[in-house]
Amino acid sequence: MGSPQCIKQSLLPLPRIGPGSVFPLGLQEPLGGQRALSTVCHQGVPHSRLNREVPRQTGRGQGPLSPGFSELTSTLVLLFPTYCRPGATTRGPAMPYLYRAPGPQKHPVPKDSRITHSSGQSFEQLRQECVQKGILFEDPDFPANSSSLFYSERPQIPFMWKRPGEIVKNPEFILGGATRTDICQGELGDCWLLAAIASLTLNEKALARVVPQDQSFGPGYAGIFHFQFWQHSEWLDVVIDDRLPTFRDRLIFLHSADHSEFWSALLEKAYAKLNGSYEALKGGSTIEAMEDFTGGVAETFATKEAPENFYEILEKALKRGSLVGCSIDARNAAESEARTPFGLIKGHAYSVTGIDQVNFRGQKMELIRVRNPWGQVEWNGSWSDSSSEWRSVGPAEQKRLCHTALDDGEFWMAFRDFKAHFDKVEICNLTPDALEEDALHKWEVTVHQGSWVRGSTAGGCRNFLDTFWTNPQIKLSLTEKDEGQEDCTFLVALMQKDRRKLKRFGADMLTIGYAIYQSPSKDEHLNKDFFRYHASQARSKTFINLREVSDRFKLPPGEYILIPSTFEPHQEADFCLRIFSEKKAITRDMDGDVDIDLPELPKPTPAGQETEEELQFRALFDQIAGEDMEVTAEELEYILNAVLQKKKDLKFKKLSLISCKNIISLMDTSGNGKLEFKEFKVFWDKLKKWTNLFHQFDMDKSGTMSSYELRTALKAAGFQLGCHLLQLIVLRYADEGLQLTFDDFLNCLVRLENASRVFQALSTKDKNEELIHLNINEFINLTMNI
Repeated sequence: MGSPQCIKQSLLPLPRIGPGSVFPLGLQEPLGGQRALSTVCHQGVPHSRLNREVPRQTGRGQGPLSPGFSELTSTLVLLFPTYCRPGATTRGPAMPYLYRAPGPQKHPVPKDSRITHSSGQSFEQLRQECVQKGILFEDPDFPANSSSLFYSERPQIPFMWKRPGEIVKNPEFILGGATRTDICQGELGDCWLLAAIASLTLNEKALARVVPQDQSFGPGYAGIFHFQFWQHSEWLDVVIDDRLPTFRDRLIFLHSADHSEFWSALLEKAYAKLNGSYEALKGGSTIEAMEDFTGGVAETFATKEAPENFYEILEKALKRGSLVGCSIDARNAAESEARTPFGLIKGHAYSVTGIDQVNFRGQKMELIRVRNPWGQVEWNGSWSDSSSEWRSVGPAEQKRLCHTALDDGEFWMAFRDFKAHFDKVEICNLTPDALEEDALHKWEVTVHQGSWVRGSTAGGCRNFLDTFWTNPQIKLSLTEKDEGQEDCTFLVALMQKDRRKLKRFGADMLTIGYAIYQSPSKDEHLNKDFFRYHASQARSKTFINLREVSDRFKLPPGEYILIPSTFEPHQEADFCLRIFSEKKAITRDMDGDVDIDLPELPKPTPAGQETEEELQFRALFDQIAGEDMEVTAEELEYILNAVLQKKKDLKFKKLSLISCKNIISLMDTSGNGKLEFKEFKVFWDKLKKWTNLFHQFDMDKSGTMSSYELRTALKAAGFQLGCHLLQLIVLRYADEGLQLTFDDFLNCLVRLENASRVFQALSTKDKNEELIHLNINEFINLTMNI
């Protein structure tokens, strides 16, 4: 029994720029958070030949000399018949991925943020340096030129970079407190970011973390500011100078309603620097920025399918300081930026800034307050700023609700109208406590950092069975039930990393998701057959092209395998996987361990006890080796290329001389750089074994091996490798079609065995761990001989 088909959901890209676009910047925005068009994909088997499975062929022909002779040795004899005659003496003529320690990482407590400036200096060190020199800071990491603005176009108007003191006479960092009215969208399509900033201002503690209060335009001013953002489970301190893009002495992008206040414009610049440029901020999901401001976890509700107590859920979220956004679906490009008859904008990100009740004609009326980051264009239905309903509400009640009739982008509306007109609500919880419950829980958090690498660990979803099993696998042990419950509650949040930063190189958000399977008793990476016959116990609701996919689950205590993946195979990205659990949960990366199991080298058969096959092979070696009875690298190169090129069932380029020297380095026990008979015999036996392995894992009998099969083939040869090492091997030995020819496979095995045997010879035990201690001379000697 297999798993059901994966469901793919894609966000619809929609054009959007700011309200009343004054400048022809040509900025387009696939406005974040819009409801996706959902489709069910029935792509059961990938089309590439590397994923076709063909029944394995058996019964290969025997050699012509002895029933025990292999096909490989027989080929050698046929190519060199004179070698079989006694007395004859004829002689022959990357994508680098940084290493990460496997396994779960400790979830960092947000105390100190990591310095990110290229100088290695902190904000305070840089500021003091500028004060002492009497200069204003200029940031070399984010220069005041076009490269910081756009990467795919050039501005059509003359931007001028100016400091706040060059724009207004008395600039202020924060004037009268940071509030949601300080957020007014400019000519950049980043309403998703602005909606998140507006929500951030409602949580003073979270705001103080993102916008440190140790900076101003007063004493100690040096043209330098800093902001802190959460990225992939750590806090980063981002330093900027205060030069901002302007046109005719007005800020082009985000600005405050009060033109003397600059904290919001500087925050936008710092976030642009974090992501590479201002243009990188075009289009996104509000929840993305909310998580970067808090390190929180997202929950998304479709208003038409929301639970009955949805009002209470939102009320509790706002009381806990959660950030809340909402949006209306734009189902096609024609609806882009379309204004409804009630004044709402489709495909546009809004903030939820309040929720309350009022007495209206003897009944409790549920209201919700929403803000448009444009700072204008509001709801015009019931309970809008100038609607007749407010006449029935007393002045004191209106004051308590901060009701005004200004066109400032913020408005109240009846909660029932909110559910009818808005399609999606995104909540960023500062902790993953279920908003449906009253009790607060202390959550345990583990973090896994990983990568999907084409050819080794980018297997796609379960629809692609042939490669799905190659994805990273994380074992999750749920040992303790929830209080008073039979199940264990946990939340899984899968985030793809740095996609916005990579937009300048053509990268888009990938469609991602995950599946959870009951773990079998074997403590190893699960293979293809397991997924062919077992269904998932739980999975993400959908595969979608958002930065993060998160869902809450309840499962019985036990051991599970969690598999994060992209929807399509062969798509590359780094990811961060967070697992929150109410009780202590144990997680383990199933792909981090390296285990080498090599057989002892066989001892030579004593003279007089050799079999007929061994006698024939010795005679063959005598003819190959010549008078010195040793095979050189040049002779080995000639012999192997001649033998292997005759094998029609192997795709084989040519073994180089350096490859043959590597083979001799592996087998040469005397250190003379040549192979004696017993060394040549051991190698030839290995070659036969490795050839059979190659045939076994050449699934489509094309003469090449898919890089996705390499993990299993290497394990059969005695090498269980971790994900990172496997990725490096694929990058080195596989071709552009993710295939390995036999010479690639042979080179890989020779180097692996050589390195493994050297390690075994030099390693010592230290606290049950095998280690090698080398000085620089020993290390270079070692690497030069592997």
